[in-house]
Amino acid sequence: MDWTLLGFILYLIVILYVGFRTYRINKSYKDYFIAGRKLNPWVVAFSERASSESSWLILGLPGAAFALGFVEIWSALGCTLGVIASWTFVAKPLRIETEKYDAITLPDYYAEKFGNDTTIRLIAAIIIVFFFLFYLAAQFNGAGKVFNVTFGIPHVWGMILGAVIIVFYTMLGGFFAVAWTDLIQGIIMIGALVILPLVGLIELAQHGTNLADAVSSSGSNFTSLTGGKIGWAAVAAVIAGLSWGLGYMGQPHLVTRFMSIRSADEIKISRRIAIVWAIPAFAGAILIGLCFLALKNNGFFEGIDLSDPEIVMPLFTKTILPAWLAGIFISGAVAAMMSTADSQLLVISSSLIQDIYHKVMKSKVSDEKLLYLSRIITVLVGIIGFIIALTSTKLIYQLVSYAWSGLGSSFAPTLLLILYWKKTTSQGVIAGMLTGFITTIIWTEIAALNSFITVRFVSFILALIVTWIVSLFTYNKGKVAA
Repeated sequence: MDWTLLGFILYLIVILYVGFRTYRINKSYKDYFIAGRKLNPWVVAFSERASSESSWLILGLPGAAFALGFVEIWSALGCTLGVIASWTFVAKPLRIETEKYDAITLPDYYAEKFGNDTTIRLIAAIIIVFFFLFYLAAQFNGAGKVFNVTFGIPHVWGMILGAVIIVFYTMLGGFFAVAWTDLIQGIIMIGALVILPLVGLIELAQHGTNLADAVSSSGSNFTSLTGGKIGWAAVAAVIAGLSWGLGYMGQPHLVTRFMSIRSADEIKISRRIAIVWAIPAFAGAILIGLCFLALKNNGFFEGIDLSDPEIVMPLFTKTILPAWLAGIFISGAVAAMMSTADSQLLVISSSLIQDIYHKVMKSKVSDEKLLYLSRIITVLVGIIGFIIALTSTKLIYQLVSYAWSGLGSSFAPTLLLILYWKKTTSQGVIAGMLTGFITTIIWTEIAALNSFITVRFVSFILALIVTWIVSLFTYNKGKVAA
């Protein structure tokens, strides 16, 4: 009996059951998109963590640590600090504000904050749809890699299988299904990220070596915290890693979790849970990649094609663990992909339905019709994301970095200023969003600029400065945050 396959099938049965179980809970499009603001703090915390840390955490980050070594520690640290900052500075005030304006999406909140500003709503929605399609494609790509390495399913068919499952249960249960499946997925993910590196370290100890010594045999650059770089290149490497943290405060699929909790006073409970989850998760992802590299240097994985570093986690799991346990943790890799992809599907669908169709086009339809249209749009968006995944040649790490930079720089600086600076104007917000959006697209395409300093840092700083300056110049002329 293939215990790996059995463990995975049981996982899928649970996920699909949740989708069917939550189908009837959705009475309106508000239930479908933010669960009617009824979720308890445990579900919200695990949902935010699971939907945030996609196949990038399970596949991309271990792959980067395997390929580059200790320098990726800065990425883990940056992400951890970003999680703490997002829960500390954004979660509670945003929950209070979005209920005050009856907003169910980030563009909805931005627009209502400035007197139902259609321009802000439209620009925000377009930015979300554009970048999230690439983010969604990264998750489908991750599904293809996991199914290929684990079960020998061709990459394309693995992507199809992953896409069909995600779109199906998301379309059925909406945010209720997404949040409750995230709880299950978050538990599996943290189990994999804690246990796998521990097993790897024990295996190394049994071979009479330690992690640093085994990694160093690949070259001194692998044990350098700057990747062997000096001068400005070393500084840029550190900034590149830490800059991942900047985007957390503006990712639409994450801040939506803050909106869905049943009470702003329960945010502090969720915050503690999320931080306790994040610290071992990021450390574990780095250790998985480093342990794989160390074991490879000690004779493991001979004859295996490792040209794609993002197969490290599933390959490591299959090789080092008993089959039944490997099945559970392989589900963790799929869980990471699913928990983010379903959230992205909902955010794109909500932007198209709530912000563009319902508010910008001012379509007067019933809640039931909006719910029906939301499900149709969810399926169509899934198909488009799959097509992008099918035609893209970029690694998961690259796709996620691009989308993360675009979304984080477009929304994090503007959101922080809206929440904490009363002189923020609608013109400032529009200028800031467009700056983050355009800078990400242009900077990413110019290799010399991106190698000088990461787009994740530059786009955030420029968007923050532009929002501030334009708001100062238009404070007495434009719309000010209510």
